[in-house]
Amino acid sequence: MIGRPFAFMLTGGNAADSPVAPHLLAGLKGARYLLADKGYDANSLRKRLRQSAIVPVIPGRSNRTRPIRYDAERYKSRHLIENAFCRLKDFRRVATRYDKLARNFLSAVALATLVAFWL
Repeated sequence: MIGRPFAFMLTGGNAADSPVAPHLLAGLKGARYLLADKGYDANSLRKRLRQSAIVPVIPGRSNRTRPIRYDAERYKSRHLIENAFCRLKDFRRVATRYDKLARNFLSAVALATLVAFWL
């Protein structure tokens, strides 16, 4: 991803996302790094990632007693994905999710991606 192979990224983290993250990552194959924001800073998630041979690139929250070390250079590329999501949300249909069915929403995202990044 972005010049560094086999990376996966979680975005938009908040306290409610951290317990669900292992379920999202259950089917993940071939990733060597996980880039996520401070919302995913949990010892249990870090432990699970290391057991799966995935290096967590997650900065620690400011209220941690011991600072967490992470690859700051690799974390810098995270903004490119955030920018892509921001650009997709310029399309009102994608941002507000008018579609009830997941397949229709996926089609709207595909069309927005086509217009935003290819045309």
